[in-house]
Amino acid sequence: MKSIVLAGGCFWGVEAYFSQLKGVIDTSVGYVEGNMRKPTYEQVCNGEARHAEACRVFYDESVITLDNVLDHFFRIINPFTLNKQGHDVGFQYRSGIYFDDDEDEIVIRNFMEKYFKDDLNKVATKVKKNLDYDLAELYHQNYLDKNPGGYCHVNLGLAKKEEVK
Repeated sequence: MKSIVLAGGCFWGVEAYFSQLKGVIDTSVGYVEGNMRKPTYEQVCNGEARHAEACRVFYDESVITLDNVLDHFFRIINPFTLNKQGHDVGFQYRSGIYFDDDEDEIVIRNFMEKYFKDDLNKVATKVKKNLDYDLAELYHQNYLDKNPGGYCHVNLGLAKKEEVK
């Protein structure tokens, strides 16, 4: 089992999208790349904590490869916008890929070079080592499962039928 942390705007939609995919074993939502440990949602929203909302994805690489995970990620976000996804605007909505395994960095960078080609220099999505992912509060975990009418900027239907559990 492998893991990666993906920041792509509001973490509710990112988690809902990835949790439906074959090969994804588990997900959680939390905060990454900030200025303190264990921030609260209120601290992130008011700017006291400078974190990105993120989703940690645990996956079985024999079923879904890191390249597949990245392909899905770039289906659901706009990698060219800075601090914005959908109607969510603010520093906590920046996009990023935070790798847990150092060997994944080259895979991520190679994927992005092939995927974006000449537009790579326009990509706002950062690639960094995950140094400080902290779980968000319990009520945020699987939020859209618990609140089916909740706001989601992510189109959950972008996964193909054969890719869904």
